[in-house]
Formats: sequence, structure tokens, C-alpha cells
Amino acid sequence: MKKILLVFSFVLFLLPPSILVHSNRAIDEPAQNYYQPEEKSKEELMMDLFLSLLSPNIDKAITNYYSDSLLISPMVYPYQIKILNMERTNGYRGYIFSVTIEVTPVVGPHIPVGKDQLTFTITPSRISLTDFKHIETYDLPPHWQYIIKKK
Repeated sequence: MKKILLVFSFVLFLLPPSILVHSNRAIDEPAQNYYQPEEKSKEELMMDLFLSLLSPNIDKAITNYYSDSLLISPMVYPYQIKILNMERTNGYRGYIFSVTIEVTPVVGPHIPVGKDQLTFTITPSRISLTDFKHIETYDLPPHWQYIIKKK
């Protein structure tokens, strides 16, 4: 029994401290630099609600962009949205916001078609797309090539 404890202690000693710290964040979060709230927290609930309310505007922007290249419109699921930046643009307790997100639109059985960055201005009465950057286009598998529009 002492040998097992000794080996266990030795292994723990060799592990880097970052492995021993519990975290709900994605492993690649530092590289992604996006915020992810604690699981099952009120903050996570509010973020999910916010993304659900923003979804129609995201879908409209994605449909508009990809309509030039694809026969069917890709979808963006709320769990495929990363909030990159969120700020008040008119000072403390002002209700004009700028939100920048990164999305991965998909077709069919969640086949990613690209990566896009969208910036919205949000006021109490309106949500407007202020910037759309197409970051990357992904190749579709051979059996999904038929949805690509011919030029």
C-alpha cells in the first residue's frame, strides 16, 4: 500500500499544475481567447438566452453571404457561436452594444462550410450587422459537392 501511495505522489509531483486545476473551459481556450461561463450558472443561462435572441440575425447574415456560393443555406447552431468581444459603446449603463462573434455554419449532418466573424450593433429597438468577415472556407466532402453553385 505504501508503494502505491509513493508512486501516486510521485506522479502527482511530476504533473504540471495546470492539469491539476479543475476548469470548465475548453482546452484550446487560451488560443481562442473567448469567454465561456461556468456550466449551469445563471451567467451561462443568460448567454444562451442572448445567443438564441441573436440567432435570427446571424441566420440572415449567413444566408445572405452563402447564397452566392451554395444552393442551400447553412445553419448556425447556438453552441457553434463564440463571443469574441462584447462592449457598451456609449458608456456605463448605456444601452448601445457592439458584439463580435465567430460562427461555424454547417450543412446537412453538421458539415462545416466555413468560419465567419460577425459584428452587430445592438440598441433597445434594433439589431444591425455592422461587419461581416469571411475567415475561412472549408472543402465539402464529395457527396456534398452538388450544393456548390456553378459559376
